[in-house]
Amino acid sequence: MIHLKKIAMAAALAISFVSPAFAGGGASGVWIMENGKVTVRIAPCGGNLCGSIIAMKKPLDKQGKPKVDKENPDASLRTRPIIGLTILSNMEPKSDNKWAGTIYNADDGRTYSSYMKLLGDTMKVKGCVGPFCKSMKFKRVN
Repeated sequence: MIHLKKIAMAAALAISFVSPAFAGGGASGVWIMENGKVTVRIAPCGGNLCGSIIAMKKPLDKQGKPKVDKENPDASLRTRPIIGLTILSNMEPKSDNKWAGTIYNADDGRTYSSYMKLLGDTMKVKGCVGPFCKSMKFKRVN
């Protein structure tokens, strides 16, 4: 019985030393793109991380209506609002402060391989097609 208690305490202690950044806690929060164009909330989802647009610098189109996902290849999704759209999906921890998954680009309606790297209060996000990548920087809001 005492042996089982020691094993349980050792396991609990080991779990408490898991890096919060590796578990996703370090990247969770609200992030604004360096140019101020988009604000994203990153949060745990299904054991990984996901990111959804929560605000935009210019949320309205030329007609004064909320911007929608008009470039989506699925016609049934073209009327969904950009604000609230999940753009980072299945961001799986790869090492401390690094994740890999996919990113959806509403500007062209395509989904790309994506990588996130946490650098203090800055998050570098890459969207890639093969060896070609585009990087964006986000600053932590909270």
